[in-house]
Amino acid sequence: MSDVPDSAAESVRIEAPARLHFGFLDLHGGLGRRFGSVGLAIDAPSLILTARPADSLHAEGPEAERVRRYAQAAAAHLGVGTRVAFRVEQAIPAHAGFGSGTQLALAVAAALARLAGRPFSPEDFSNALDRGNRSGVGLRAFTEGGLIVDGGRGADAAPPPVIARLPFPEAWRLVLILDTSMAGVHGTREVEAFRDLPRFPEAQAAEICRIVLMQVLPACVTGDADAFGAGITRMQDLVGDHFAPHQGGRYASAAVARVLEQAAQRGVAGYGQSSWGPTGFILARSEEEASALVSDLDGGGSLRFLIARGRNTGATVAGGTRA
Repeated sequence: MSDVPDSAAESVRIEAPARLHFGFLDLHGGLGRRFGSVGLAIDAPSLILTARPADSLHAEGPEAERVRRYAQAAAAHLGVGTRVAFRVEQAIPAHAGFGSGTQLALAVAAALARLAGRPFSPEDFSNALDRGNRSGVGLRAFTEGGLIVDGGRGADAAPPPVIARLPFPEAWRLVLILDTSMAGVHGTREVEAFRDLPRFPEAQAAEICRIVLMQVLPACVTGDADAFGAGITRMQDLVGDHFAPHQGGRYASAAVARVLEQAAQRGVAGYGQSSWGPTGFILARSEEEASALVSDLDGGGSLRFLIARGRNTGATVAGGTRA
């Protein structure tokens, strides 16, 4: 195993987007592929990670222990050493529905590859880093951003193939509702949930697939926020009710649920929860509409609002040696 070259290498800085997970296409799996996801890269929150050659593996900042684990796994996959110092300058909130683990793992691997002068492809690292098991959205969010649809997991170990990627309308905004008092289902609890839940109804899976193909994707292309939002909200209702036994209801956070109900009464374009939550989101047609919503909605307590844009570019990688 060769060491990461430190004679000519510079420091590397990576900035990677969070993502929202709008829901699964087919939890029934009767056609041979299961899951299938719709998601969106967003510009906030985001991850900023730096890496530089060092005498030994070192990590500091939020998520330092996860950084060390990912660095060891990525280095073993690359066949290089781990004489690198990592610093997380800005973290994506963990276990909140933003795909923070995938973005952190890919950023660490990309930094190691850049310092070693090796090519980097997220799909090549998915198994080594244990990423992309159920969704390919996070992998493509890292490389390209945009609105992403993947085709689900098949019988092999390959990550779900991306079957559609569209630019998200520049004018639209997402009002994010963060509940800082709790974490979404993750780890062992997530594995148990997928194991213990009953099989998803085939008719509902078919409805979701139709909504995505004939409503959500066309509405994104034509800029029809009402149709896009209505489709996403219907997906959220179907998938959220299925997961309710493991997250305490259609939405994981009762406080977020109250805000989403307020938004629904105001006739918003669409709303829901990202992944296992607890983060909720509300689609707005413009920055002005998003700002007005934040002013009008009654949050309080542990809730925090953030206005995000869809991000149509992937992570930025600056510095380091090049292959």
